[in-house]
Amino acid sequence: MFRAIFTNSFGILFSRILGLLRDLMTASALGASIYSDIFFIAFKLPNLFRRIFAEGAFTQSFIPAFARSKHKSVFSIHIFVLFLSIILLITLLVTLLPSFATTLIAVGFDDKTIELAAPFVAINFWYLPLIFIVTFLSTFLQYKNHFATTAFSTALLNISLILALYFSQDKSQDEIVYYLSFGVVLGGIMQLIASAIAIYNLGFFKVLYGGFKYFRVKSKIIKKETQNFRTQFFPAVWGNSTAQISGFLDTFFASFLITGSISYLYYANRIFQLPLALFAIATSIALFPRIARFLKNSDEVKAKAYMKKAFWFLAFLLSASTIMGLILAKEITWLLFERGAFSAEDTKTTTLVLQMYMIGLLPFGLQKLILLWLYAKEMQMRAAKISTYSLIAYIVFGASLITPMGASGLALASTISGFVSFFLTLQAFGAKNFFDILLNKYALYLIIGMTLFTFLVLILKDFLAQYV
Repeated sequence: MFRAIFTNSFGILFSRILGLLRDLMTASALGASIYSDIFFIAFKLPNLFRRIFAEGAFTQSFIPAFARSKHKSVFSIHIFVLFLSIILLITLLVTLLPSFATTLIAVGFDDKTIELAAPFVAINFWYLPLIFIVTFLSTFLQYKNHFATTAFSTALLNISLILALYFSQDKSQDEIVYYLSFGVVLGGIMQLIASAIAIYNLGFFKVLYGGFKYFRVKSKIIKKETQNFRTQFFPAVWGNSTAQISGFLDTFFASFLITGSISYLYYANRIFQLPLALFAIATSIALFPRIARFLKNSDEVKAKAYMKKAFWFLAFLLSASTIMGLILAKEITWLLFERGAFSAEDTKTTTLVLQMYMIGLLPFGLQKLILLWLYAKEMQMRAAKISTYSLIAYIVFGASLITPMGASGLALASTISGFVSFFLTLQAFGAKNFFDILLNKYALYLIIGMTLFTFLVLILKDFLAQYV
């Protein structure tokens, strides 16, 4: 288990380091300006779908269905053709009506800003069909416990964007956003090539070819299987999407605030997402195939043993990350972003937003782990209900906090929704199951270890105070 987790974590770490390099280059080139807001808006919607697909619903619905299927090749191709057709249709509509799509994403933008943003939205959206194909291929890799390609492939997107920023450094801000937008599409193509090579090396092209070859002949045989998949998939989409939809609504609400608010949320959330992806998402991806197999075979003892190990592994790492993020928020933001067009005032605002996000790191991360149990038990509808309550909490608190707190209020609302989701997920997981994990010697070790760690971080902050 831990080998797969570390493979995922190392790949994600490599990708996120490149992502931070990309973000500091973006901050230097565009700062927190109308053009940075425009690019983040343009990339927001396809990136939203990427996170929903790649980090949740599709994989967690497809792998159990694929394992149960008696006609795996035809079943796979049926799902692929169905979803890709829908995604291509949406992408074509966005390409033809980019201003309308932009208005839906950022209602608070005025007509002039929407006109500026529309072509970038159309370009960026072509990343979505590319990343769906990558995600589809990645499910086969995960089924075979091959995680390296998926973990490292996101780095290709960041490399593409870094190159776009490098070659556009002497251009106007409008031209820089064009370079970045085409860099997103190129990154998707590179990810697709990498995944296709891995699939070929594992021999899965034979499975896919067989599915295309016998698709018409056997399509009726798999009708029940595909209906079951769709029944599980759509609740899974909703159940996995709270954090992503909250992030999307952040953009919606922030478009009514002062210029730069969307960028403050983006930069802070990028830092917040680093430990979340590095530890919680990497662990969840690596653990899910095993948990699904154990529960399919009615072996809850082994499933709980894996859950316990992963729970405490995440509890220590996420607690340490939370402490560092809260105490060193200003220093981290200053180090990463304060240069070029990104000012000291931008650092001050982004710091407060980051602190509001970091409060929710532990519940967000642990909930991702516990959700595995629900999805492996095919409790997608229960997860969807939890997501609904969490989203309602975000909307209520977001609307309440946006006026007194601005962008930081939206970040705090997201954190509150994370706590709501965490406690409801624990309820679905079961009090007995949770206390079986919680009540052991590691709880005391966590309290003592994090107390000592807090003192060390405070000492480090005092040392850094002379530089920041």
